[in-house]
Amino acid sequence: MNDFTPPAPVALQDQVVECLRNPGFVRLEAAAMLRLLGAEARAHWDSFGTLWSDLGQDRFMADGGRYRGRRYAAFSHGDGGLARKPHQPHFQSRDYNPLNGGVQRWFDPVLAETEAHPVTSALLALCVTLFAAADTGPSNPRWDIEFHQFRIETTPDHVGRPTPEWLHRDGVDWVFVMLLCRQNVRDGWTMIGAPDGTGLGSFLLSNPGDAVLLDDHRILHGVTEIHAIDPTLPAYRDVLVVTFTRE
Repeated sequence: MNDFTPPAPVALQDQVVECLRNPGFVRLEAAAMLRLLGAEARAHWDSFGTLWSDLGQDRFMADGGRYRGRRYAAFSHGDGGLARKPHQPHFQSRDYNPLNGGVQRWFDPVLAETEAHPVTSALLALCVTLFAAADTGPSNPRWDIEFHQFRIETTPDHVGRPTPEWLHRDGVDWVFVMLLCRQNVRDGWTMIGAPDGTGLGSFLLSNPGDAVLLDDHRILHGVTEIHAIDPTLPAYRDVLVVTFTRE
């Protein structure tokens, strides 16, 4: 992985914050994302993606699909410190997730190796800085953080649907999404929309490290189905989603 100088310029952070304030989202290409994460995270970047190779199956898909692997963890951040919470279920109301919401969903926990990884540490610290700067609430907020590792697989029997609920809110304050891998897949377009569902654009997270950050109050998001380029070979899309809610 090539190094960048300077490692995380204030100007770039300021540009991200301004986009989060207006229009409410920002797409970052991998080079910019890795620049923001800093030198230590970049030095360990390649090993971060391998942590998606052992995800438990999501058995709470109301559409009957068995195409999503997942691990989950919850954290609390305040007074400059990050603490992992005891393992808990993930819950969304049907107002935000009409397909899979309304039930407590237990997923396999994020591994200690993932929690301790330099990319995880740098990424959470970066998001706290950016979202606190863009947030219109009280300064130095305490955050409830949910960390989701996803692998969406597509096979001849199960089409991979990254967001089967389609354009949606997560019911949080801020959302971070980053691509880790696209293996033998096409499509998977990220769609951005206004609260009334009006489309605001689409783009493809295509390279490991490509990311999008958004204000969940003002921006809907969704991802189109993925399809195998060669249906005889494994085909999947690995993504990290981290959400932030003021406590």
